[in-house]
Amino acid sequence: MQVLAIITGEYGRRNVENIRRHAPEAWTIRVWEAPGVYPPVIDYPEDHLPDALPEADLILSFAEHKGVAELLPEVVRRTGARSVIASADREEWLPRGLARQLRGWLGEIGVACVTPKPLCSLTETTYNVNAHEQTYEDELISAFARHFGRPQLHVVVDPDTCDILDIMVERDAVCGCARYAARELKGVPAKDAERLGGLLHHHYPCLASMGVDDDFNDTIMHVSGNILKAEIREEVEDYREIRYIRPGKKAT
Repeated sequence: MQVLAIITGEYGRRNVENIRRHAPEAWTIRVWEAPGVYPPVIDYPEDHLPDALPEADLILSFAEHKGVAELLPEVVRRTGARSVIASADREEWLPRGLARQLRGWLGEIGVACVTPKPLCSLTETTYNVNAHEQTYEDELISAFARHFGRPQLHVVVDPDTCDILDIMVERDAVCGCARYAARELKGVPAKDAERLGGLLHHHYPCLASMGVDDDFNDTIMHVSGNILKAEIREEVEDYREIRYIRPGKKAT
């Protein structure tokens, strides 16, 4: 698969570094660093594109400016891409209305597009979470999501000590956070893994927005952290220590 990643800053660079480190050998990963400044209205997208872009099957947009989304239909035309993943980890980078327009623009020309918010909500068939979850069908996006997207882990626990022996990362977050957490959680008590996983998510650090998002009434960073914690919780469910608090009494 030929992949073209569009970046404008550190967020995109970190994503690309992790993808290149862990992608299948058959993938070709190329990068276009797009301009970081755009006029309020882009009348001529070609004025902001290089003279030539490499051929691509899949476009990954990790841009930190909403103007890049308006360039994507022309990027698709020039590269021959058939699928697009445009991350929406911050509302100001890809506002929800523009994300909806982008999916519509590309759908009209037969190009599949998903706009996961957060990016680590992407699976082989869905993206986004809770009431905002959407389904899709596209072989190229699914191929990417088999390796990067919503964290999928397999935790091995020592039955005698109840400590974590190993964690296999079956699907990493695009940024590499899940792999980082898996490495750091080895050896810790399984009952503490969910709580520590949440701390590790913040320490990595997650670069999703810390502003409250209207879709979730929460920050996208917290939504992302909850995705990782939920995956860890499911894996260590049998070892969790559940505490009950009764009014007027100490916790038991």
